[in-house]
Amino acid sequence: QVQLVESGGGVVQAGGSLRLSCAAPRIILSTFNTGVTNWYRQTPGRQREFVASSSTRTTNYADSVKGRFTISRDNNKKIIYLQMKDLKPEDTGVYYCNKNSVWGQGTQVTVSS
Repeated sequence: QVQLVESGGGVVQAGGSLRLSCAAPRIILSTFNTGVTNWYRQTPGRQREFVASSSTRTTNYADSVKGRFTISRDNNKKIIYLQMKDLKPEDTGVYYCNKNSVWGQGTQVTVSS
């Protein structure tokens, strides 16, 4: 069974940085390198929203995070990273990793003003 495991969340002041990781330890390498892996986030009372995505060829970002967030991947380790800089209070939420129909358990990011 495919499993995605997020880590790296925490509490940070506005303007700070965090790096999230999404590991896929049980997925075979060829599957990991096929298609797209996404980061989404959700805050209470709001729908889950797209943050960024990565394939082996392209990356995409939500307008709200462009220039501040960077998604990258270590194909050998089967990990997707989300480097977040210049964090804002509105970036607060639970961040989820997603690939196809599989979702991780999420990691909480809290940005204080």
